[in-house]
Amino acid sequence: MNFISVGYGNIINIDRLVAIMSSNSAPARRLITEARANGLCIDTTMGRRTKAILVMDSSHVILSALHVATLSQRIQAVNNGTPEEIADDKFDDEPDAGEEGEDD
Repeated sequence: MNFISVGYGNIINIDRLVAIMSSNSAPARRLITEARANGLCIDTTMGRRTKAILVMDSSHVILSALHVATLSQRIQAVNNGTPEEIADDKFDDEPDAGEEGEDD
């Protein structure tokens, strides 16, 4: 089994991944609505904007705050045998630990 991080400490088995799509289109939004209605939507965004939708072979729809390109790079890294750290969930708008309040 191969796993990647989809944000905020959440991981998925990429062997069961069918598709990754952007959340900007109307069909993508309908997919989310239908998955929520059927109890098949898993939201891993922690309240952030959904940037990618992952469709699993079980018909579950996973919402991620990571970009499609970021998830794609993580999958390629795992497939090439050089997996990134699972904890690599930093966003541009979040300060690194220790940035705030430190004087040089």
